[in-house]
Amino acid sequence: MICIKPRLRRACTIGAGVSTITEHIDRITLLGPQSRSETPPVPRSVKVELTARCDLQCFFCASSMRLRRKADIDQAFFRRILREMRALGVEEIGLFYLGESFLCSWLPAAIRYAKRVCGYPYVFLTTNGRMASAERVRECMEAGLDSLKFSFNFSGPEQFHQVTGARAADYRRVEENLAAARQVRDEVEARTGQRCGLYASSIRYDDEQLVRMKTAVRRIRSQVDEHYWLPLYGQAGLTTGAHGTAPAAGNPGRLGALRKPLPCWSLFTEGHITWDGRLSACCFDHDGRFDMGDLNCETFMEAWHGRRFGRLRRASLLGDVRGTACERCIAWEPA
Repeated sequence: MICIKPRLRRACTIGAGVSTITEHIDRITLLGPQSRSETPPVPRSVKVELTARCDLQCFFCASSMRLRRKADIDQAFFRRILREMRALGVEEIGLFYLGESFLCSWLPAAIRYAKRVCGYPYVFLTTNGRMASAERVRECMEAGLDSLKFSFNFSGPEQFHQVTGARAADYRRVEENLAAARQVRDEVEARTGQRCGLYASSIRYDDEQLVRMKTAVRRIRSQVDEHYWLPLYGQAGLTTGAHGTAPAAGNPGRLGALRKPLPCWSLFTEGHITWDGRLSACCFDHDGRFDMGDLNCETFMEAWHGRRFGRLRRASLLGDVRGTACERCIAWEPA
């Protein structure tokens, strides 16, 4: 006789002791004493760039400047580095970095490999939403995706065009894709017990943006588990002053829990791997200046604890990044 057990609904697993996406972000951006070292522990979270390509040209993102070659990650390298990092104890894998991962044709397979084969407890993804159709989102969620976040940074069609350079009419597609993602998430959860957290973030370009986006945010809030605001970043100095805006210094995290710009948490608590196999020290390495090692010919820990990374971390801890890759970042101002 076969006993069929009732399928339990699985809550979205963000991490031990963490119940919201903002708590998760705050944990990664908090630079605790154990991480304040030239050779910090293996990071809990690593982002892997499946593709450097993007379908939008947002003014606040230096990706449109094409300061480095843009292509897709080698699948054999992807599988090897994911196995290696999981064996080291990395727990969270973001399958994106500076590109739009929904342009990657094998995105669901990448999620499945990270989740089902390597056993990462938390696999997450951020998208601009334009290519995140219901069908693609369903494939990703069924593959085991734990978290999907939409970068929702527009008050309506006109601002969408102004910010991204894309057709104003495509704004509606983003909202429709977000609403469809909620329907897909609920259906997949009811059918399989697999729950993917669904989130949205918005950039506050200036004080007026909260007012501009009030109606749009109200529309999407019912579709997501959580919405939160981010400051405008200067992308390591590359987009500072774009469209007359004044960015925050460095990457201080999210509004409501801003971190000091130096020392920069990104150097210590999160890894970033580019499509061509480089370990980067920065969330915004659009031009390759933050290259800390070639993972095609050295191990993750050799690069993570390498001399280049150590020197950069030392300068950040001292609050003086003159002569380093961080020098152009507005997080640092000479005394």
